[in-house]
Amino acid sequence: MSNLFSGISGRFRGGGSSQGNSSSTSLAPRVPPLPNSPSLSQTLSMDDSSTASLSSNDPLACYNLPRPKPLWLNDCYSKHIVKGNFMTLSARPKTVEQGEWIAHQVVEHYRNLWNFVRVIHEKDEDGTSICNPQTCPRMSAGGNHSFTWLNSRKEPVEVPAYEYISLMQRWISGKIDNTNLFPTDPAGVSFAQNPNGPTISSTGFASGGLDTPGSNTPISAGPTTINASLSALAGPGDWIGKSSGFPIEFVDICQTIFRQMFRVYSHLYWAHFIDPFYNLSLEKPMNSCFSHFVLTATEIDMLKPHELEPMQPLIDLWAANGTFPKESKAYACANLKAGERLLQLATTG
Repeated sequence: MSNLFSGISGRFRGGGSSQGNSSSTSLAPRVPPLPNSPSLSQTLSMDDSSTASLSSNDPLACYNLPRPKPLWLNDCYSKHIVKGNFMTLSARPKTVEQGEWIAHQVVEHYRNLWNFVRVIHEKDEDGTSICNPQTCPRMSAGGNHSFTWLNSRKEPVEVPAYEYISLMQRWISGKIDNTNLFPTDPAGVSFAQNPNGPTISSTGFASGGLDTPGSNTPISAGPTTINASLSALAGPGDWIGKSSGFPIEFVDICQTIFRQMFRVYSHLYWAHFIDPFYNLSLEKPMNSCFSHFVLTATEIDMLKPHELEPMQPLIDLWAANGTFPKESKAYACANLKAGERLLQLATTG
């Protein structure tokens, strides 16, 4: 991990004691039980009462955002713990092969994400977690997007967010720990041992459409031979990562891993930004990790522009306020007019 972002993990680990276990699950913070605060969640948001009825010409109208808008769309709460050009963290060194760089990014961004997941999955004294089947009965990102999982029969099913994220964790861990896919030492990298996770079938597939079940045909996340993949485009008999020992399906699998991580970040923002992250003063670390994630994923072609839709308004805001450099692919994916409108609302609200 970059020295810049290693401080984030250090902050999470502060005060923790070693249990003699090298598993990376020990990197997660242990937080005290938090009281439910529905009034806070309902009122602490972005006040847009002056724009109660958006005109069709308003650049935000197409997003069908809730009112009031989420707190993280207020520029005052979209800040970071670091300053500078995030492109320096996403740029591949010339001496590093592309496949090795992609593998490195998968592992490091998975580490960063898992720190935040552990916060919402940590059990309180009564045995419940912040993200549970009652608070989050489905894996969603606001009212406009929900995600399904493919079961062992490759059927799309809706599952609670807690279970979806646990399934995602186990699926990604299985890929990283598979030395045929990631021919590197995985020790301490994955989080396969998750005793708090739900009991699930040994066969699962990371998939699902952006919207409600059935609106899109789910795509299996196992090894695939999808036509015109990024790997195949490397040339006949050649593919990204071949020289480093990665298999031909490596890039396709990494794209699915990034897609799944993006969905988890989306859920964290839409469902849990205030409780627990804002309440624990962790919104800036999460903003820092997520903006770095988006910059990296777009630069190395792990996410397509349409896959950014659940978090598009925040991407617009970060392009408008200078978080995303103009030369970045993330900036090119942004709707600047929408981002500038959010900036305007933050200064007049």
